[in-house]
Amino acid sequence: MDIQLNPNEIIKAESNFLRGTLKQSIQDELTGALSAEDAQISKFHGFYEQDDRDSRLLRQSRLLEPDFSFMLRARLPGGVCSARQWLAIDSISKRLGNGSIRLTTRQTFQYHGIIKRHLKPLIQQINQSMIDSIGGCGDVNRNVMCNPNPQQSELHAEVYQWARRISEQLLPQTRAYHEIWLDGEKLEQPEQEELYGSNYLPRKFKTAVAIPPYNDVDIYTNDLGFVAIAEHGKLVGFNVLAGGGMGTTHGDRSTFPRLADELGFIAVENVLKVAEAVVTLQRDEGNRVSRRHARLKYTIERLGAERFKQLLEQRAQLQFKPPHAVTFKHQGDRYGWVQGSDMRWNLTLFIENGRIEDNQNSTLMSGLRAIAGIHQGDFRITPNQNLIIAGIAEEHKPAIQALVAQFGLCDDSISPLRRNSLACVAFPTCPQAMAEAERYFPQLLDQIEQLLAKHQLSQLDPVIRMTGCPNGCARPFVAEIGLVGKGPGRYNLLLGGDGRGQRLNKLYRENLNEAGILTTLDALFTQFAQHALPDERLADFAIRSGLIRAVVNPVVDFHE
Repeated sequence: MDIQLNPNEIIKAESNFLRGTLKQSIQDELTGALSAEDAQISKFHGFYEQDDRDSRLLRQSRLLEPDFSFMLRARLPGGVCSARQWLAIDSISKRLGNGSIRLTTRQTFQYHGIIKRHLKPLIQQINQSMIDSIGGCGDVNRNVMCNPNPQQSELHAEVYQWARRISEQLLPQTRAYHEIWLDGEKLEQPEQEELYGSNYLPRKFKTAVAIPPYNDVDIYTNDLGFVAIAEHGKLVGFNVLAGGGMGTTHGDRSTFPRLADELGFIAVENVLKVAEAVVTLQRDEGNRVSRRHARLKYTIERLGAERFKQLLEQRAQLQFKPPHAVTFKHQGDRYGWVQGSDMRWNLTLFIENGRIEDNQNSTLMSGLRAIAGIHQGDFRITPNQNLIIAGIAEEHKPAIQALVAQFGLCDDSISPLRRNSLACVAFPTCPQAMAEAERYFPQLLDQIEQLLAKHQLSQLDPVIRMTGCPNGCARPFVAEIGLVGKGPGRYNLLLGGDGRGQRLNKLYRENLNEAGILTTLDALFTQFAQHALPDERLADFAIRSGLIRAVVNPVVDFHE
């Protein structure tokens, strides 16, 4: 019986290594969109076609095409950029985007509201700043994450360089990006993609590097993870993890979030060949029929973790050693001023939902621009959508602090709950969104904060995350409180994450509106205030008290 491949597989195979007819689509002035096939191929170049869903019905009634624009996601391994690059990112947003910068949960930045004729100059200008968008999206390895670590120790510097090397090693080799956007010379000889092949991967692939005891990268949610192991402050190798992933589909019990398996320990010199071996194994064994089941987590579930490990060892021509014991403390950021081992200062700023812009309530974008104008260190985007002004010399700290105060960038009144919050973009631009997230979450948090105050729990700091759909971009399935969009104004409420990113949550109440969410949390906070143990976390209490069962095997437990 012939196997019917997913249509995306045909598009990739026939794209001439990600060229398609993108050049012609970009030059077509009769529409603000791309052809359907090129819209798929464009993701590999770092951008998505979107439209303003708020205006969709009105435009349809007037026989107008949707208000198309594009979102571009940069590749920025470990989230690090120089102050000069930040000024370029800021300037490009004002001239060629919608005037805002969105920090993402994968430690990079996005531009929104890009019209089609601005795509090429925008890509050219970020490349002039030594930033690109290759593999920002698409069925390849995405932006490689790494602990931003405000201490900036020698260990972190070394681990960060490995994150950069992994990113470069797993880049697509096609010259299509350079030909189409940077006017590079077209190759005459046939092209090859030794790592990815002409069909690339069955689905997106995410890689992260963590330095215990901080799990701000949510290492267990990634397809591939490397946990740095140090002895006496020196890097000796990595524990390798594989098979994490967040996305699910409402009503489909064959889909589920999953935490990565621990495969074993490797020496540093084996990092790149293990990374390549995992990618090629997923390339050859992954599901190319159903995109719902095309992530590495499903490949490992089908093969079995032990069989996957054996195949990986054969490809990498090594044997894993037993993993080293590690301890993770939490999955959040460390705010405020921290002095590093190099005696330089680092300031972590809370950026609500990662959105940087100037508006009637904020001069955040102007403040960061002013800081970048005098800062001699770098900027570091955290996996929690926040920003670190890093590497500040003692003599420069007062000037930075003065600008922080002038522009109101550091608000000590922000609650612990809000500091532990994440939300995806959702409406109006994400085509997958079923409910609001970024635009709605702050006002919902206002009301949850009032509930906590009512129960004298204002210092409670559960990890709380909201997404507009179950794809899980803000990693809601490892939150202590997860809110996942089910429909307009409706959310599934999940409980059970451990605050360290090492335990999944599960459905507690389904299809709640705002009143239902607040009523449910009010009852939960009432019980917690009355019966919690000293220093007990909210989700640990929910499991101990029998409100919800812990997820051990997500294939079964997540849907119970």
